[in-house]
Amino acid sequence: MRLTLKGQDQLLNRLLETFTTIDLSSNRFSGIIPPSIGKLKILRYLNLSRNSLTGHIPSSIGNMGELKSLDLSMNKLDGEIPSELSRLIFLAKLNLSVNNFVGQIPRSNQFFTFDNDSYMGNMGLCGLPLTRKCTEDDGKSTQLGEEEEDDEYEFIDGFGWRSVVMGYGCGFMVGIGIGLDINIRRGRDAIEL
Repeated sequence: MRLTLKGQDQLLNRLLETFTTIDLSSNRFSGIIPPSIGKLKILRYLNLSRNSLTGHIPSSIGNMGELKSLDLSMNKLDGEIPSELSRLIFLAKLNLSVNNFVGQIPRSNQFFTFDNDSYMGNMGLCGLPLTRKCTEDDGKSTQLGEEEEDDEYEFIDGFGWRSVVMGYGCGFMVGIGIGLDINIRRGRDAIEL
C-alpha cells in the first residue's frame, strides 16, 4: 500500500499494528476487507466508507477490543453482520448503512444502542432496533411472510402508511367540520341582518 504521511509518499508492506486511527474513506478501493485487519488490536477508529468494497465483514474485526468507531457505510458489502462484532464493548459509533447486508442484527446490549441510521439502506436486515421483524427457522434468520413484508415500507421513524392515511383522514374530517361550522355561523349572521 502506498500512503502519504506528513507530505511524503511511503510504501507499506504491511499495516503497522500501532495505528489508532485509520480513515481510508472516499477512495476507489475495491475487493474484500482482509481478515488480517483483526490484528490491529489497539485501533480505535476505522473508517472504510464510500468505497467499493465487496464480500463479508471479517469476523476478525471482533478481535479489535479497543474499537470505538466503525464506519463501513456506502460500500457493496454483503452477507450477515458477524456476531463476533458484539464483543466490541467500547464501540460507540457504528455505521453499516447503504450496503447489501441480510439477516438478523446481532443481539447484544451494544448493538441495541445504535439507531436505525446505522443500518439504513440494507433491505435484507431485520431485528431490533429496526421495525422489520425476523422470523426464526432453525436458529437462522429467514424471509418474512407476506403480511410482515409491509414493515419493509415503514418510514424510518416507525410510522407506516396506515398511520399516515389515518392522520390525513382525520385531518380532512376535522377540516370539513370546521368549514361547515363557519358557513353555518355566517348563514345565521346573514339572516340576523
